[in-house]
Amino acid sequence: MLTNGQHCFKYETTWDGGRNEVGYISCGNLKTEVSIPKEMNGPGIGTNPDELLLSAAATCYLISLATMLDLSKVPAHLTLKSEGIVEVENSTLTYKEIIHHVEIALKEKSEKHIRLANRLAIKAEQTCMISKAIRGNVNVVVNCTII
Repeated sequence: MLTNGQHCFKYETTWDGGRNEVGYISCGNLKTEVSIPKEMNGPGIGTNPDELLLSAAATCYLISLATMLDLSKVPAHLTLKSEGIVEVENSTLTYKEIIHHVEIALKEKSEKHIRLANRLAIKAEQTCMISKAIRGNVNVVVNCTII
């Protein structure tokens, strides 16, 4: 049950060295190495901020959708594949777009459940906390398939 008020999440990191070294992050249950990805001429060890942003957006979207379907009494199995598009222009990196490809396997494939699942797939992105945090900076697209 959600309560009113604030929730504080804590993050810690260590980094020894320059650009091409490896750091260690700890944030709740997430504990891993972090570095610049190979695609950006880094060592590619552990995860990186680009993957973390994509993971946060995708997980938030999926949990939001699952919650909405559950509250609407639409039982389903969800599969999500997401892409994060980073653009490099004049040596400047910009996170441009996140594309969610969600597949909703309905357990009861009635016309009502199909309409509701399609509507909730879009609404979940609009209400997801991470989507709201990046809105205006990163475009988020939802491609939904109902099976």
